Amino acid sequence: MSCRAVLVCPGRGTYNKTELGYLARHHAGAPLLGEFDAMRAAAGQTPLSALDGAARFEADTHVTGDNASPLIYACTLLDRQALAEDIEIVAVTGNSLGWYSALAAAGAVTRKGGLEIVNMMGRLMHERGTGGQVVYPCTGTDWRPDPARRAQLLRLVREIDGQDGLLRLSIDLGGMLVLAGDDAGLAAFTEAVPEIDNRFPMRLPHHAAFHTDLMAPIAEAGRAALPAPLFRQPRLPMIDGRGAIWWPGATDLAALYAYTLGEQVTRTYDFARAIRHAAREFAPDMFIVTGPGTTMGGSVAQSLIECDWKGLSDKAAFQARQEEAPLLVSMGDPEQRGIVT
Repeated sequence: MSCRAVLVCPGRGTYNKTELGYLARHHAGAPLLGEFDAMRAAAGQTPLSALDGAARFEADTHVTGDNASPLIYACTLLDRQALAEDIEIVAVTGNSLGWYSALAAAGAVTRKGGLEIVNMMGRLMHERGTGGQVVYPCTGTDWRPDPARRAQLLRLVREIDGQDGLLRLSIDLGGMLVLAGDDAGLAAFTEAVPEIDNRFPMRLPHHAAFHTDLMAPIAEAGRAALPAPLFRQPRLPMIDGRGAIWWPGATDLAALYAYTLGEQVTRTYDFARAIRHAAREFAPDMFIVTGPGTTMGGSVAQSLIECDWKGLSDKAAFQARQEEAPLLVSMGDPEQRGIVT
């Protein structure tokens, strides 16, 4: 029985200690991985198989943009190849870095072209990125939308921005807000909000102020380094970080290039809106989040709860529906992976 699915490509922060060896476990010997390794070696970079096969996870190696970004991209593209034949992908979206993966998964760039983009932008972020990111929840543990709490947090962000430092909404993850700014702005926010679960506010290591105007020089450098002919008509619809849909046969390639290496880098990435629009416009049977990791699953679920998709009202309702018939599969979860492979 076929299944109509939206494919979700994860962003930075999803390849961590527990993901070390992901490529070896699931994709050892894959020809595409060999091609990616050859591209990295030709550029004087450590091959992805060697990074993934390291004896131990080293944050200063595996979490930096020049290595983490292509590792995550490779896991995503190879997982996409591993899907069962009866899975019909009706649309593709992603979070932040995941937009570059979505381009390749939807055919808007070749798989090698996608790695070229990811490698370049990851390296630029690592070498020239400034500022940082902090994650903070805007819902309670039940995942019910809390508009008042969200509005209060965003009001605090606006108050800090320009007064105590630079602080912006970087990524909307549904139940979580990813904030980006300079050190002063991030420190002011951290001091102003209560600590939650001994985890939040959480500073993300080796992350710059992604999706803010601090990234404008990196976007410019990316446009100078990456040629427009890398892009082509997608074979599948793509939902971007504004919730806009790029359709096969009707995509303005100049606009796609400008968005990917312009606004997408320097403006808020609304992942929650992308998920909501994917649910409403394509009515899939399932959302499939590729590996590595499983952290994106909660954000997808919270975004679906926010728009009351299929009557999902809170975390308990989502979990009950998952046990009945999964609406969301994370390929990074060994138990769920078999559902779609």
